[in-house]
This record gives sequence, structure tokens and C-alpha cells, in this order.
Amino acid sequence: MHSFLEFEKPVADLVGKLEELKALSASDERSVDVDEEITRLEGKAQQALTDLYAKLTPWQKTQVARHPDRPHASDYIAGLISDFTPLAGDRAFGEDAAVIAGLGRFRGAPVAVLAQEKGHDTATRLKHNFGMARPEGYRKAVRVMTLADRFGLPVIALVDTAGAYPGIGAEERGQAEAIARSTEACLGLGVPNVSVVIGEGGSGGAIALATANRVMMLEHAIYSVISPEGAASILWHDSAKAQEAATNMKITAQDLLRLQVIDEIIGEPLGGAHRAPEVQIASVGDAIERSLTDLVAQDAPSLKQARRDKFLAIGRSLER
Repeated sequence: MHSFLEFEKPVADLVGKLEELKALSASDERSVDVDEEITRLEGKAQQALTDLYAKLTPWQKTQVARHPDRPHASDYIAGLISDFTPLAGDRAFGEDAAVIAGLGRFRGAPVAVLAQEKGHDTATRLKHNFGMARPEGYRKAVRVMTLADRFGLPVIALVDTAGAYPGIGAEERGQAEAIARSTEACLGLGVPNVSVVIGEGGSGGAIALATANRVMMLEHAIYSVISPEGAASILWHDSAKAQEAATNMKITAQDLLRLQVIDEIIGEPLGGAHRAPEVQIASVGDAIERSLTDLVAQDAPSLKQARRDKFLAIGRSLER
């Protein structure tokens, strides 16, 4: 069974009853035919899920974006990148497992990959620091982008982080400078770069990898300068107002496409990416392929200028 979110309780109740009936149907001791009732409940549960996801609030989308079973960057790499060779270390301080970076082949073509990995369970979440990168993670990303530029490899970035790690050690080692250098490296690439926000895109920790020629988001992903809880704490000194903050911050893919912050929304299976991970991974692969096909024909000056113009244009249409 799927792990249901709080707002999915009506669907969870129906699925629970459905599982009970299926268990009864499989039992040798059943005295009545329940197949018809199973079919009816399956249709009812599917319709309830459809109705629920047709009108998700920004806060509910935030919960879906954070779902623990949602496919993570490592899943996309395993499903889309063959011959992947991870590169470790920033050649300055050390390794940061929150950022996975390396070289591989995307549908036969050589590429460089940058990804933020949150982890799937307690052990891997601790190993990857919940996807919150330290300075060495961003410097590793710069190192790989430099290699990609030198050898003419397109860059694919998978963004999924609540934000850069705010610890004392990270600040001492130049967190803000590392994020700025990574953003600068993205802007200066002479090769196509494509980024996909697959879950959370939080603050500078996300934009350090997402300053790309083509920025895409999954249907229920979020992308913002700060988390709803953080914004609520600052604005109202009350993190309990996160739901109100999420609504006002315009953090959903639909809002950001309308505001021209992103270029494309990649649809998700009904109920979120976690309900059909393989379908979602293939869909993301198709979207990346379309974007790279459009971009690979452009030369380095054109790619740089288009990227610069894209980010400078954000917000201008709202000023008129």
C-alpha cells in the first residue's frame, strides 16, 4: 500500500476497505461474492483521488513534493543515465554526498549530471544530509561543469533540496560564495544545460544548479526563495502559518510557469510521482530529450546570451 498524506485520508479509507475485501475474496472461507463490491470501490477510490488532485492547494502540493516515497535523484540517474561515473570531492576541502555529480550517457549521448540527493531512509538521509549541500558540494558541481564545458558535454541538473546547509562549518567555508560561484558557472556554460525540479527547489541551494537554458518542474514540485515554514516564521513569527505562506508565495509549478520563472511543467501520474515512479522517470527523460534536441544546435555564444536574456526577463512582463 502507498503511504498516504494527511489530506488523502478519504482515499486512504476507501483503499483500506478495498484491501479488506480483496483479502476476504482470496480467503477460502468467504461465504459471499465480493468481486462486484471490489470493482465498485476501486472506481470510487480512483474517482476520489482524481477529484482530490484536481484542486490541490499550494500547501498540499508542498506535502506531495516532500513525500518520502517520491523518486529521488538517484532513481532518475539509475533510470536515465547509463555508464554513470560519479566524481567525488571539490579538490579543496572534501566530498559532499548531498550533491551527486558525474559523467554518463543519456539515451546514448554523453552528458554531465548534477543532482541533489535527499536519501530514501534514515541511513541514506544522514549520508546525503537530507539533500542540503555544503560549500564543497557546490564546488564539486563547478568542477564538473568546467569539465563539461571543456569537452562539450550538455549538463543535466536534477534539483531537490530544502536549501543549502546553514551550519556554522558551511558558513565558515564560504557557503554564500560557493553558491554564487556555482550560479556563475551555470550562466557561463558554453554548452546546453537543462534543469528539472523533481521535488523541492529551495532558495540559493536550488538556483545554484537550476540557472539553466531550460528550467522545468514536475507538476507537484515547488520552487521558492524560502520554505513556507521559514517564511511564516519570519513574517508572522509563527511557523504554523506555513499554509498561508505557501499560498501567498506562488511556489507551485503552475504559478511559476505563469510568472515565466520556469519554461515547462512535466506532468505527474495521478496521485503524484511516487505512485508510478517508472512512468515519472520516463516522462522526465522525454522532457529532457526534447529540450536538449532544441538546444544542441546552438553555438556557445548563443546559448550564453539566451540564458542571460532568460533570467534578466523574469519579472519584466509584470512591470508593465
